[in-house]
Amino acid sequence: MRLLVCTLAALLAGAGVARADQTIHLEGDLPQGGADFVLVPFEVPAGVAEIEVQHKNPDSDNVIDFGLEDPAGFRGWGGGNSEPALVNEKAASRSYLPGPISAGTWNVVVGLALIKRAPGRYSIDVVLRDAATLAPQTERSPYAPSAPLENGARWYAGDFHVHSRESGDARPTIDEAATFASSRGLDFIVLTEHNTVSHREYLRAEQAKHPSLLLMPGIELTTYKGHMGLINATRYVDHKLGVGGRDIAAVVGDAVAQQALVSINHPLLDLQDACIGCKWEHAIPAELHAVEIATGGWKETGFLFGLKTIDFWDQLAADGRIVAAIGGSDDHRAGQDLGAFQSPTGSPTTMVYAEALSAEAIVAGVRAGRTVVKLQGPDDPMLDVAVVNGPEHAVGLQVLAGVQAELLVTVDGAKGNALRMVIDGERGKAVPIDADPFSYRLTVDTPETGLRRVRAEVWVGSAPRTVSSHVLLRREQVEDDGGGCAHALAVPPRDASVPLALLCALALLGAALVGRRRRSR
Repeated sequence: MRLLVCTLAALLAGAGVARADQTIHLEGDLPQGGADFVLVPFEVPAGVAEIEVQHKNPDSDNVIDFGLEDPAGFRGWGGGNSEPALVNEKAASRSYLPGPISAGTWNVVVGLALIKRAPGRYSIDVVLRDAATLAPQTERSPYAPSAPLENGARWYAGDFHVHSRESGDARPTIDEAATFASSRGLDFIVLTEHNTVSHREYLRAEQAKHPSLLLMPGIELTTYKGHMGLINATRYVDHKLGVGGRDIAAVVGDAVAQQALVSINHPLLDLQDACIGCKWEHAIPAELHAVEIATGGWKETGFLFGLKTIDFWDQLAADGRIVAAIGGSDDHRAGQDLGAFQSPTGSPTTMVYAEALSAEAIVAGVRAGRTVVKLQGPDDPMLDVAVVNGPEHAVGLQVLAGVQAELLVTVDGAKGNALRMVIDGERGKAVPIDADPFSYRLTVDTPETGLRRVRAEVWVGSAPRTVSSHVLLRREQVEDDGGGCAHALAVPPRDASVPLALLCALALLGAALVGRRRRSR
């Protein structure tokens, strides 16, 4: 690395106090074969009021990203955004965080996204100013979850993958993104910015402007071998894989530690250099809560890889990794000026059965697997699955039953199309939907051991349009009601730590309560 001090003022920094604006020039080669990120250090003396980082890529054949760290850690990530990064105590450019300009060693973080011509090079100018040029951003405030916008259990409609201009490659303000989402009839969106949390400080002010649309924080943890949605993450999660031995397990651990949900985004989206790192190539995390089975609407992109992605998610379940299905538009433009393969917010739409319209309740619903994905948008058919003599809304629940369980599937808005039941990953025959609403009963044998996975799909023509997460059936010996099916009882889902004895006790208690209720009529 070659460090050039380009102004006389920079030479005076040896006294430890900034005397005037200084420019430090940094340039050098990018090492190959190591971590995906390189830290380029520079020294900041006491008294600096603002830092501007100007960066460029000397070789257009290569793709490199940029971010910034102060002595305490993260200050922002602009990715491939070519705009300069500015930070001062009370303001910052998009994707970056305001805060104290501490004396000490700072780092420009350079990401090696794609190096076609080795060695790659970087060229950076760091301007240290003794007075701030960005005005204070009074609209920023510490993030706090909003109170529930609505109380009551129902299916809430949302989009788990939306970007604002706080992502370096996106255009809309948060207000524009929210306004468009509301116009599509959504109840919530998750703002998943690329490797930054700079949007969180705007959410309280923006939420006040949109009292009927829940704005949830999130991160799209963007690596060069796969992207993850960290749903409801409020603190930065270090994405610099390879630096200090950091791996994907450490990333997931940090997300889970702050109670964020972890999803794999567009796991099979392989567009080579057109979308660097979009296909998932990491190991499947030990803790996983969801898979984005649809990224963009079916008509725009789903027809390309949608069925394979649904099968990828179902195979995870077959392997014992039963997680929720979700969808996200990956909208970077608030629905405006979209290209042929770009989708507006709400395409697809994920329905979450939750107790309230709040971040906490939506997270709980996804964690429990209580989701239905409308693969094109909010006007797609809706379906629900009930267990006869059991839960009215059974998607995501683990249900105790006898030798058989009777299910009731209801479908709205799909007359003239078809219903397919999927049992343990096997799609059944198409059942014509000849009414609106439409009801369909089926009896499912429960397994002697383990779980049976049952889910439903609405097909329009030769492709799925609506997909539910799983109803999980477990066999227990409980009182038979004489009708061929045992009483059904929902138990805590997805918790392998629940002992069998407790499950049996719950089943017996449920049977007794049902019997008491029937005798009292």
